[in-house]
Amino acid sequence: MAAEQPQPPAEHGAGADHGFGQVSRLKGVVFEALSFGASLTGIAALAVLLIYVAIDAFDLANASPEWLLTYFATLVLPLIGFCLYSANDADLTRRIVLALGGGLVGTAVVFQAFEALVRPIPRLTWQLAYLFVVVTPVTAYVVFAGSREPVGRVGFGLVGRFLIGTALGLALILLFIAVDQRLWFLVYTAGFLPAAVLFAYGQVTETRPLTILAAPVALVGSGAAIVADGTITVYPTTWLIYSWTFVVPVAAGIAGLEYRRTSEANRALLVGALTFALPVGGSFVAGTVGLSQANAVLVLLMIVVPVGAYIRQALESEGQLGLVLPVLLAAGVLLGAFIVETVGIPAPDPWLDVSYVTSPASRDPSRAGLYPAIVGSVFLLALVAVFSFVFGVGTAVFLEEYAPNEGVLGTITRIIQINIANLAAVPSVVYGMLGLGLFAQLLGLGFGTVITGAATLSLLILPVTIISAQEAIRSVPSTVRQGSYAMGATRWQTTKNVVLPESLSGILTGTILSLGRAIGETAPLIMIGAPTITFSPPQGIWGSAAAMPMQIFAWSSFPQEEFRYGVVAAGVVTLLIVLIGMNATAIIMRNRSERA
Repeated sequence: MAAEQPQPPAEHGAGADHGFGQVSRLKGVVFEALSFGASLTGIAALAVLLIYVAIDAFDLANASPEWLLTYFATLVLPLIGFCLYSANDADLTRRIVLALGGGLVGTAVVFQAFEALVRPIPRLTWQLAYLFVVVTPVTAYVVFAGSREPVGRVGFGLVGRFLIGTALGLALILLFIAVDQRLWFLVYTAGFLPAAVLFAYGQVTETRPLTILAAPVALVGSGAAIVADGTITVYPTTWLIYSWTFVVPVAAGIAGLEYRRTSEANRALLVGALTFALPVGGSFVAGTVGLSQANAVLVLLMIVVPVGAYIRQALESEGQLGLVLPVLLAAGVLLGAFIVETVGIPAPDPWLDVSYVTSPASRDPSRAGLYPAIVGSVFLLALVAVFSFVFGVGTAVFLEEYAPNEGVLGTITRIIQINIANLAAVPSVVYGMLGLGLFAQLLGLGFGTVITGAATLSLLILPVTIISAQEAIRSVPSTVRQGSYAMGATRWQTTKNVVLPESLSGILTGTILSLGRAIGETAPLIMIGAPTITFSPPQGIWGSAAAMPMQIFAWSSFPQEEFRYGVVAAGVVTLLIVLIGMNATAIIMRNRSERA
C-alpha cells in the first residue's frame, strides 16, 4: 500500500480557504473604518451632550472672554507648567505648546467659518469651543503624563488625600443625619472607650484576659447606654461630642503610633497635640465665617490625618517639590478672583455651587437645591451596597465552589444559572412592581421609604452582581485550588484564603459598577411610591427618601426656563460627579487589590 503524499498548501484566492472565505484586504480596511467611525460618532455625540450640560450648569454661556482668559492664565497654564516640569520631556513640551497654539488658531477659524457658511451655534462661542475641544483634552493628557513622574505623583497624591479626606468628612456628616449624636456619645463613652482602654492595656502588658474582656465590656456598656438614653436629659453640644468621640481618640492613636515608631515621647506628644489642635482650631475659624463648627471639625479631622501622614511620607522620598501643587492651585484661584474683582470683569453665575448642594428643593430656581436628594441617594446606595455585596457574592461563591454539577442537584443548579442570566435582562419597571408588592405591601416596609427603595434596587442589580462575581471567581486558575487542597486545606479554607483574595478585584469592580446603575434608576423608585421632591433629608432607613434622578426628572417638567436649562443641568453634573467618583473608587480598589 502506497503511502499518502502530503498535499501542498492551497494558494490564496477563490476557493482557497473554505473556513474563512476569500482573503480580501479591502473588506478588512472597510470594516476597520466603519468601526472607527461608529466609535468616533458615539464619543462625539456624548462629548457634545456633556459640553452643553456643563455650559448650562456653570453658566459659561455668559462668561466673558476676559474671564476665561484670566483663569486660563492664572490656573490652567501654571498647572500645565507644573506637569511639564514633572515630566521633564522636551518633545512633550513642544507637542503641548503646538497643540495649544495651533488649536487656538484652528478652533477660531473653523468655528467662524462654520457659523458664516452654515448657521450660528446657539449658546457656544469659539472661546468655549477652544476650552472644551483643545484645552481640556490637552490638560488631561499632560496631567496624566506628569502624574507618572515623582514630582507630579507627590503633588497629585497630596491633592487626592485632600479630596478623599473631604469626602470622608462629608460622609460622617451624612451618617449623623440618621444616627443620633447623643446616643453615639453614650455608646462611645460607656462601651467603646472602656473596651479600647482594656484592649490597649492588655496588649501593652501582654495580659490576655484583659484583651479578651474588651468585647464583653463593649457590648454591656453599649446596652447600658441605649437603656440610659431615654433617661438622661443633659448632654454636651454636638461640637463637643464630635471632638470627644473623634478628635481625642484619633489624636491619642496617632501619638501612640508615633511613639511606637520613634520611641520619642516629646515628638509623639507634639504630633498628637497638632492632630488635636488643627481640626479644633480650624472649626473655630469656620465658625467665624458662618459655617457649622460641628461639621467643620469632622471634615478637618478627616483632612488632617491623611494629608499629614502623606506629607511626612513625601518628605522622606523624592519628589518633594510636588508638595507645592495645592498651593499653586489655591493661589491660581485666589489670584484669578482678585483680578476679576479688581478689574471688574463680568463673571458667570453658576447654578452648581455650594448653596446648590446644601439647600433643599424649592420652586424658585434661584433657591433650588439638591441636598435632600443627595442624602437620599447616599442612604439608598449604602444599603444597596451592603445587600447586593452580601447576597450577590454569597450566591456566586455557593454556585461556583459548593453547588453540585452532576445529578438532579446539578440540573437544578443549571436551571438557577439560566434564570439568573435571564433576570439580568428584565426591565427595571418589573423590579419596581416586585418591590411594591413584596416589600411595601406584603412585608409592610412602607411606601417610598429608604429600606423599601434599597431592597428594590438591590433586587435590580443582584443578577448583574452575581454574574460578575461568578466570572471573577471562575477566573481563578484551578491549579491554585488544587495546590491549596494538596497542602491539606479544606474547601472553606481554600475559598477564604485563596479564591476570594484572588478574585476580590473583579468582585469589587463588578459590584461597584453595578451600583452605578442603581443610583441612576428612576422607574423602580416611582413604582414603590418614592417622592419626586423632598424638602428634608431622610431621618433614618424608615423615612421617605427621594433620589437625585427623580428630583432631576421632576425639575425637567417645571415651566420656568431656568429649571430646564440651569437647575436640571446642575443636577446632571452632580449625578455625573457621583458616578465618576464611584468608578474611580472601583479602579483604585481594583488596582490596590491587584498589587496586593
